[in-house]
Amino acid sequence: MSRAFITGLSGTVLTPEERSYLRESEPWGLIVFKRNVEAPEQLRALIASFRDAVGREAPVLVDQEGGRVQRLGPPLWPKYPAGAHYGRLWDIDRARALDAARLGGRLIAADLLPLGIDVDCLPLADVPTVDADPVIGDRAYGASAAKVSAIAAAMAEGLMDGGVLPVLKHLPGHGRANADSHLALPTVMADRASLEAVDFAAFRPLAHLPLGMTAHVVFSAFDPDAPATTSRTMVQGVIRDSIGFEGALMTDDISMGALSGAIEARTAAALAAGCDIVLHCNGQIGEMRAVASAVPPLSGRANVRAAAALAAKRAPREIDAQARARFAALCAAAEGRDTVLS
Repeated sequence: MSRAFITGLSGTVLTPEERSYLRESEPWGLIVFKRNVEAPEQLRALIASFRDAVGREAPVLVDQEGGRVQRLGPPLWPKYPAGAHYGRLWDIDRARALDAARLGGRLIAADLLPLGIDVDCLPLADVPTVDADPVIGDRAYGASAAKVSAIAAAMAEGLMDGGVLPVLKHLPGHGRANADSHLALPTVMADRASLEAVDFAAFRPLAHLPLGMTAHVVFSAFDPDAPATTSRTMVQGVIRDSIGFEGALMTDDISMGALSGAIEARTAAALAAGCDIVLHCNGQIGEMRAVASAVPPLSGRANVRAAAALAAKRAPREIDAQARARFAALCAAAEGRDTVLS
């Protein structure tokens, strides 16, 4: 039985210590970063060795959004536009924007699945404000809930059509954050009505997606003390009840600077708040072991939701040889140039 966490790894090959750790700790999944990537064959081998060590076809995740956040990129993989590009296209032609987002998701999936990566931490449903920290910025699809949720839904559909599970992030919204949660803890001071009408509203149409990720953000109108990741009020009262999210809920990276205290305490607090799975990304073996020591085997409703997420994976639909050229043509209108995909 797997345990309720996702792990990173240190480099491009599995070390003997990591192999032992994986066999002992049995993480639910793996997340890969640029430090793990050298070439397609190398990455396939790393993923295969991870799955061999845990003894099952465990999910493998990546952050492959496009723009600033793309772990696999040129010259070995195509470069994709940032989320804001789809938003600009929406302002010109909504149908074209949705077609582009859907096809963009399908093409990303076509890059990932042959490597063994079957989960992408995408789409974002964060709605940024002008005074927010730029950590979200052009990663977002737009500044209105309706626009963001529509484009996010199309992106998720494209990923799933390609056999890759989407991860909805960052619940219940990172768009107003006044700090980069990689470095410090943001606090959102907006009132409940504003959050319900904009930030949470962007996520509601996406509440059926199989996987979601929390935001390390304090929402003072609901819980002035704890970020959403470690707040029972936010996880149960907002993410589950108000937004209606039904899928398996993972934390954002538990090692990020927004959180304080020992890594074991952070892990325990996230699980106590109602997160199903803890995400740990930095590949530092000491922290990896500490997280593993603080998580139980997946069981109960968390296990049911995690199993349902994996069961939602589809066989990839065929994609034609002209798809990349068609995607480039769809996207070009937003910038007035011939191509945005190299």
